[in-house]
Order: sequence, then C-alpha cells, then structure tokens
Amino acid sequence: MTMPTSHHPPSQHPTTGRRQQLHEQRARAAATQTRRRRLFRAGTVLAALLIAGVVAFGLWSARPTSGSASGRAPDFTLTTTAGTKVSLSDFRGKPVVLYFNEGAGCASCTQQMALIEQDPEFAASGIVVLPIVMNTAAEIQPDLARFGVSTPYLLDDGTVSKAYNTIGKGMHAGLPGHGFVLIDADGNQLWQGDYPSMYLAPADLLREVRSRI
Repeated sequence: MTMPTSHHPPSQHPTTGRRQQLHEQRARAAATQTRRRRLFRAGTVLAALLIAGVVAFGLWSARPTSGSASGRAPDFTLTTTAGTKVSLSDFRGKPVVLYFNEGAGCASCTQQMALIEQDPEFAASGIVVLPIVMNTAAEIQPDLARFGVSTPYLLDDGTVSKAYNTIGKGMHAGLPGHGFVLIDADGNQLWQGDYPSMYLAPADLLREVRSRI
C-alpha cells in the first residue's frame, strides 16, 4: 500500500531573506531621506518668507513722513547743555527748525547735527536750528564731544516733545523720533517731517525748509 506523500513548501533560502531585508531597509532609509528633504525645503521657504516679512516691515516702519503744519508753534523755555535758558520766542523774526531726536546713545542723531553745523549753505542761510533731546546734560555731553557738536542742546523733560507730537515717531515709544519742525519768523508752524531711518541730508533739509518760507 502506498502511503500519501506530504508536500511542504520549500523553506526560503537564507540569502534571499537577507536580500529582502536589505531592500526593505534601503526603501525605509530612502523614504526617511525624502521626508527630511521635504521638511528642509519647507523650512527654508518659511525662513525666507519670515526674513522677507521682517525686511518689509523694517522698510515700512522706517519710511519718512513729511507734511505741512499749521497753527501757532507752542512756546517753551528750556535749559541747554551750556547751562543757559532758551525760549522759542527769543528767535522771533527768524525761521527756526526744531530738531527732535533720541539723544544720548544715538550716534546717527548726533552726527546729523554735526553735519548740519558743517554745511556751509546752512550756516549762511540764517536759519536757526534748535536740537531738542530728553536727556540731562551729563547724558548727552559725551555724544556732543565725540562728534564735535558745538550747538547747545535743549534739555526737555518730555513736555515740549509731546506738545509737538514727536514722541514715539522713532524706535522708542517714550522718546522723540528723528524729526524736524519748521517755524516761520512770526512763530507759526509750517512743516513737520519725521525720519525713522535716523538721517536726512542737510542739503535736503535746507531745500525742504527754503521751499516753505
């Protein structure tokens, strides 16, 4: 009597199993690498968008504003870095430019005044420039010495800066920004310009002033 023969599937060859495992490992590694590349590209795009946004905001916030002003200029009396008292009314009969700025620690602010002093056309124009800061004399004097500024600075406790609406027009909410107010010989406001970029070429300032007086 013939006994039935059992048929068992042949066992997988060891070499074939290792090849399959290696193939699967390589596939998983390739998939992981692809995901990493996609994440890297997405992160790069996001970083570029963030940088572009920061740059755009910086350009927007640093844009100058300039326009006509009207009404009587608020009078004031302030102590100067020279220890004297100066009133706006002292200069009646001459055009006056009030130069509000952030003061101590702002190199470009002090350099602005130094360049105004050095401009020969400004010196010959007869226009009075009064720099106004919210500092003490001890705080601002080193900056004036560093840039060779000889014009006495007017020391404000914030009252004058607020009266002329210059607070928060620059980088700091509690300080005046980098701006100018033109007052005519009769004491009337004619123009106000704010420059958060912290600079206006003296020639451009003089041209602006002359066009309005």
